[in-house]
Amino acid sequence: MNPAEAGFACESAPLRGCRLLVAGCGYLGLAVARLAHATGWEVAGLTRSAASARALQGEPFRVLPCDITEASAVRALGHFDAVLHCASSGHGGAEVYRRLFEEGTRHLLEGLRPARFVFTGSTSVYAQTDGAWVTEESPAEPERETGRILRSAEDLVLAAGGVAARLAGLYGPDRWALLRKFLEGRAVLEEGGERFLNQIHRADAASALLLLLDPAVPAGIYNVADGTPVTQRELYAAFADHFGKPLPPAGPRDLSRKRGWTHKRVSNAKLCALGWRPLYPSFREALAGW
Repeated sequence: MNPAEAGFACESAPLRGCRLLVAGCGYLGLAVARLAHATGWEVAGLTRSAASARALQGEPFRVLPCDITEASAVRALGHFDAVLHCASSGHGGAEVYRRLFEEGTRHLLEGLRPARFVFTGSTSVYAQTDGAWVTEESPAEPERETGRILRSAEDLVLAAGGVAARLAGLYGPDRWALLRKFLEGRAVLEEGGERFLNQIHRADAASALLLLLDPAVPAGIYNVADGTPVTQRELYAAFADHFGKPLPPAGPRDLSRKRGWTHKRVSNAKLCALGWRPLYPSFREALAGW
């Protein structure tokens, strides 16, 4: 990623040469690693498998296979000034979440003891269903076990003086789940489509996480969202207009979501107060170039 794509002016001169470990060098982690390297960090990335690490050998930084659920493997990594835990659970359930997010977080914190630790969680921990705005001060009491595990991992990080970054729905190049569902004819307007959706483009998520890795930024919880919630109907209506297709049919709520059914608007005011601004303040800017 070009530093100019960051959205936030990531000119962190005091951090040049500092060692950053990106635990989870996947869709988002790789974008952060590239951006951090371009701005002067000494970066190392971790992948779950040796095959994934080999596929990234062309990157200008080291990429190593490591199972962060194994404490001894983490301790063998050496010293890092900062750690970003953004490993993906894939399609795993509660047991995968527990091993990756609770155990993995504990191993990274205790085995590496970095000066700065950022954990990427999810705005799904806000279980509100009334369409209200939520901030970092709002209750975060998820109903599903996976959400409760994310909160437990956040608590570990916050107790250690780190940052819990709650990401909205991630989308970007080659990955936009809601658009794919629409184009494949699988989208449904749930109960008329009035449920609010919260999103963040990968480029903006990467710039936000890089900012939060700066030890000069106060630790704590930060919502990482574009700040422009849209209803499901608004989103699919824009897709329909852009691609010349009909709106999806109406249907019931999808209660099968792994992290539960919610309806809220996520504020990014705390993140913006740090000087961060998204390149894509809503999905419409991204859709225009699709």
